[in-house]
Amino acid sequence: MSVSRQARQASRRTVVPARPHTPTTTRFLDPGSGLSAHRHDVHQVVYAGRGVLSVTTEAGSWVVPATRAIWVPVGTLHQHRAYGRTVLHGVGLPEEANPLGLDRPAVLAVGPLLRELIIAYSRPDADPGTAESRRLLAVLLDQLRQAPQQPLHLPTARDPRLAAVCALLQHDPADPRPLPELGARVGASARTLTRLFRAEMGMTFPQWRTQLRLHHALLLLSDGLTVTAVAHRCGWASASAFIDVFRRAFGYTPGDYRTQA
Repeated sequence: MSVSRQARQASRRTVVPARPHTPTTTRFLDPGSGLSAHRHDVHQVVYAGRGVLSVTTEAGSWVVPATRAIWVPVGTLHQHRAYGRTVLHGVGLPEEANPLGLDRPAVLAVGPLLRELIIAYSRPDADPGTAESRRLLAVLLDQLRQAPQQPLHLPTARDPRLAAVCALLQHDPADPRPLPELGARVGASARTLTRLFRAEMGMTFPQWRTQLRLHHALLLLSDGLTVTAVAHRCGWASASAFIDVFRRAFGYTPGDYRTQA
């Protein structure tokens, strides 16, 4: 066995507290803490068994609750941040093991079985060389192949005019101004910004703003704010409107999520 392969196998056996570059691990993160920017020489599935976790890359940011996981392809520079007391589970997969054929980060739906597989495979005392771990990994890969992708990504804007609009709304997600007014603030027409949202973000302005508000809602709920307060801070006209959008996006209500978080 080569030295590099031995090193990779040894890194997967590292127990908590783990170094940021350990791809298979369980970490317990305090609110506001995280892992600085790093890369892996394998793919990684990142999952928050408790709390809310954000993953940021050059391509944008992802925020995931306990019903979602993030696929991080090999070599991707990324960093994590925890919101609320968070349990981070990381599963490293060899470069040739890419069940969804993804070469970019993505959010995946996590059902009950996939959740338990991720937690079991990444537990601190697990030995990836055992027959049990190999069986767990085989089933885990099967479940990942069936995991639907979720549109919970906030891409990073490249055009400075688009980036300026995004910054305004990231500072205040409840800002109700329509695109023409925001464009006037940054010196761009609504038509130009509409084109840029589709070209750079892959979505319309209203879709992007809803994604932004959902991201902020997850973070605020993890901090213990009430559903009504979160709806107000994120720009929904009423708590019922917020609950409806949240349920359609995540499959459960903000109140259920707040209790879990």
